[in-house]
Amino acid sequence: MISVKSSGALTGAGIFAAFAASLCCITPVIALLAGSSSIVANFSWIEPARPYLIALTIVVLGFAWYLKLKPKVTDDCGCAIEEKQKFIQSKTFLLIVTAFATLMLTFPLYAKVFFPKKEKTQIFVEKSNIKTAVLKIKGMSCEACEAEINLEVNKLSGIVQSAVSYKDGNAVIQFDSSKTTIKEITDAVNATGYKVIDQSFKN
Repeated sequence: MISVKSSGALTGAGIFAAFAASLCCITPVIALLAGSSSIVANFSWIEPARPYLIALTIVVLGFAWYLKLKPKVTDDCGCAIEEKQKFIQSKTFLLIVTAFATLMLTFPLYAKVFFPKKEKTQIFVEKSNIKTAVLKIKGMSCEACEAEINLEVNKLSGIVQSAVSYKDGNAVIQFDSSKTTIKEITDAVNATGYKVIDQSFKN
């Protein structure tokens, strides 16, 4: 029979699943803070498993709450048997864990606030030198992924404009071909841990 004490193990499992579900979107922020974009490559493989990890988090924490809120065991006289519980087995702790898990699961929705906003600087280029490349990128799952790629691409000289979309799985980049090349742009994207799988040019 599962006891109320089992909720302690369940809360731990819930936190782990929630953290793992958001790891692919947390790593770009960690990479930004650490100054190393290569960190992202180590966890981008988790992205396809995200829906399953979210479901696991909800099921595990839901069951932990069920155990915590179900009617208490009573003795022969019908009086509830009080068990002395540690803080880690309390409703307060479970509430904290649930709040933390919610923050982790919704992290992709607000992750971009951790990235510096790109200041628009006017650059003067010959119109004939401007090219527009469309890169198909594998591994993006949220706005944090977009922000990480934008940040790295815009470190290159000659970038006129860049628009990255995780929903479309691509980046549309205008650049001055006399100052940078499509290879340099592709290398910058690949260095973040995401993978350019195709490229083309717009007229």
